[in-house]
Amino acid sequence: MNRSRMSDAVIKKPSISFVIPMFNEEECAPVLYSRILKVCNEIKAKFELIAVDDGSSDRTLSVLKKLRKKDPRVKIISFARNFGHQIAIIAGLKYAFGDVVIVMDADLQDPPELIPEMLEKWRGGYKVIYGVRDEREESWLKKFCYKVFYRLLLKISPLKNIPLDAGDFCLMDKRVVLEMRRFKEDRPFIRGLRTWVGFKQTGVEYHRPGRLAGKSKYDFIRLFRLAFDGLLSFSTLALRMTIFVGLIISLLSITYALYISTNRVLIFFKVFNADVIPGWTTPVVGISLLMGLQFIFLGILGEYVSRIYSQSKDRPQYIVDEKLGIRDR
Repeated sequence: MNRSRMSDAVIKKPSISFVIPMFNEEECAPVLYSRILKVCNEIKAKFELIAVDDGSSDRTLSVLKKLRKKDPRVKIISFARNFGHQIAIIAGLKYAFGDVVIVMDADLQDPPELIPEMLEKWRGGYKVIYGVRDEREESWLKKFCYKVFYRLLLKISPLKNIPLDAGDFCLMDKRVVLEMRRFKEDRPFIRGLRTWVGFKQTGVEYHRPGRLAGKSKYDFIRLFRLAFDGLLSFSTLALRMTIFVGLIISLLSITYALYISTNRVLIFFKVFNADVIPGWTTPVVGISLLMGLQFIFLGILGEYVSRIYSQSKDRPQYIVDEKLGIRDR
């Protein structure tokens, strides 16, 4: 929706849709609801809270149902199984009707108290306002991995405006959400897609606290998968690297061949040590190196091919087991 066509009432008090993916968040859900309610009451905002239960194995769904009995603005999408955090966000965006949509995690590491500042930026004409973590209460190893990933993604991606240290926590204008709904990717990377759609964007810095309760659902394996999805979804550099590495290996092989030839002509050069069988080391090392590189390159190609194959099957992104308070489009 063009800002010039928005009514003054909408700009002053937009309706807000909260999209919150949840996986085993029975302890966090009631506290999150209370803090969102407090903030929305303070700014007198009309809102809906769309909780997407991503196949939780604890009491998350029953806790959400209790919250809905108390407040019908709490709306629930329950998946038939765990389909993943990013897919849960996509599902929530599909059913969000607010003038603005706020995506945040349920563990309260994304503070609801930042919402008024985000709304002010939105009123200033920005379509996407994302949270930028200036500090985070994580292990040094996780912090290091996050920093490396974001900077690597920025370096190799054609999108040069991907924000550093910004997660999924954001406020998006309704128009941006309409564009986001068009994506049918099997492995979506929300932070990249949000940048890809364009529009005027800015960040809001905040201190990211530790989880309120429970353990992070993103262990290093899941984080690696998410990072891998981001890198492969927004760059073909890995494929191009195979060409450059192949050229380098070819040049090294030619150089080494010249070196060996020179040693055969000039007898006073010693290629092999006395305790090494001549003619054995060079072929074994060379073959091992080339085989290792071939497997790496085949793995990279396999990843791209598997994504094409998975997408071509045209399976639904998710299956909903139950919907409460959700309006079908």
